[in-house]
Amino acid sequence: MNAPHFARLWRALLPTMAAFAIAAGFAAAPAANQAWAQDSAAFYKGKTVRIVVGFGPGGGYDAYARMIAPYLEKELGATVIVENQPGAGGLIAINRIAMAQPDGLQLMLVNGTAAGVDQILDTPNVRYDLATLDYLGIVSASPWVWQVAVDGKRKTVADFLNSKEPNRWAGAGPTGGLSDGAAMTCEALQLPCKVVIAYQGSNEAAIAVFRGEMDSIITSDSTAANYVKSGQAVAVTTIGRKRSRFLPDTPTVFEATKLTPEQEWWFDFRANLDALGRVLVTTPNTPKDRLAFLQAATKKVLTNSALIAEGEKTQRYVDYIGPEETKKIATSVGNITPDQQKRVVDVVMKKYR
Repeated sequence: MNAPHFARLWRALLPTMAAFAIAAGFAAAPAANQAWAQDSAAFYKGKTVRIVVGFGPGGGYDAYARMIAPYLEKELGATVIVENQPGAGGLIAINRIAMAQPDGLQLMLVNGTAAGVDQILDTPNVRYDLATLDYLGIVSASPWVWQVAVDGKRKTVADFLNSKEPNRWAGAGPTGGLSDGAAMTCEALQLPCKVVIAYQGSNEAAIAVFRGEMDSIITSDSTAANYVKSGQAVAVTTIGRKRSRFLPDTPTVFEATKLTPEQEWWFDFRANLDALGRVLVTTPNTPKDRLAFLQAATKKVLTNSALIAEGEKTQRYVDYIGPEETKKIATSVGNITPDQQKRVVDVVMKKYR
């Protein structure tokens, strides 16, 4: 065969050869994914996986982790244990996860809202970056609700806007929801406020409001619903654009009053922090195949009807959000300008103390 004829034949065969190559590639992709899954399953079989909780035994995060552990153990084929590492509101534990060996054997159930606030405030000893963690998904996230005592004089947003009396908020530490959520609400609505950081937790802070020592408190909607149903509190408004499923008759702050763009920014910023909720993470740079295996297992666990039903019985609600959407939320939390960050720091740490 002469050279010109060979060249013409080669050019004629190229499309067919390319088609075969592409088809072979598509055929190989599922096989490769299956092989990766098998390798990951083999890796976890018989291993010990730790779910770290940055708080002591008996709290909400501990209860969620212990509820999830046996379901995850079944999916991974590993022994899954819960390890409490209390200290600095979970900050120490997050730092450890962020710097741990990326082997996929350590997970953490993180208070995403508090972690986001601490990172924005540039809290001393923060060694993590939420944007770099490997996410397995959000377990649950709740809008937060502003409440007052049933016998309080002011019970609506309009009542507070029309009053010149200072609004005393019951807080429990500079961050964690109660205090920073109160401060941001005060700033957004330009209310005369004082956030009193004198209580050990939401229950103690709520009692102070019910006794008349304080005027207001802000908590997750599930907690707020318990206070309202017990006849101790009135829900003023939900912080966010969506109403609470537990308090469907309570208006959102966007419905309760007309807001300026600046006010909307504050409430959207706060709601975005709250959207992180209880989030399950693993170490940064976990091998991709192992991470995918963990993410798939987490999805099966958190969408398991038996787990969801078990959680509802004890008011540990599960509202799974996948890892990609979780990553977007976590990344957007830190996506603010230096000027906005400076203002947040001033509002949370100084202005309403």
